[in-house]
Amino acid sequence: MHGADGTGRAVPHKKLRGAQVLEFFGQFPASVVAMEACGGAHFCGREIGRLGHDVRLIPPADVKPFVKRQNSDAADAEAICEAALRPTMRFVPVKSEETQDAAMVFRVHELLIRRWTQAIRTWLPQSCSIARDSRRASGGNLQ
Repeated sequence: MHGADGTGRAVPHKKLRGAQVLEFFGQFPASVVAMEACGGAHFCGREIGRLGHDVRLIPPADVKPFVKRQNSDAADAEAICEAALRPTMRFVPVKSEETQDAAMVFRVHELLIRRWTQAIRTWLPQSCSIARDSRRASGGNLQ
């Protein structure tokens, strides 16, 4: 966790894990909390938002230019903090559980269609070849 006050000055940062995150943010008055957008960020964003904070998710591609040194959690947190302070930064809205569920159903549906198409495209040439060979073997008199 990397923080900054209203002027952009860094405040003490802390390494948090799992349940510590909600305990930590529960101790503070409502403030802006910025995170890099990913699958888990939407869950965390919803939970932190329920504590009264304004959660802002930043696309990973928009955070990358702000990383100053080797990739680490601390460097990423600092880059996210710096990116969030930019007035022109665009944010991703936190997805509701219903939206995430609908997206998952859509992805599974798309996957099933791709697999079905793949299976048909594998099976069809083989079945046509078998039918053609059967016609030749029977002299073309298949009934």
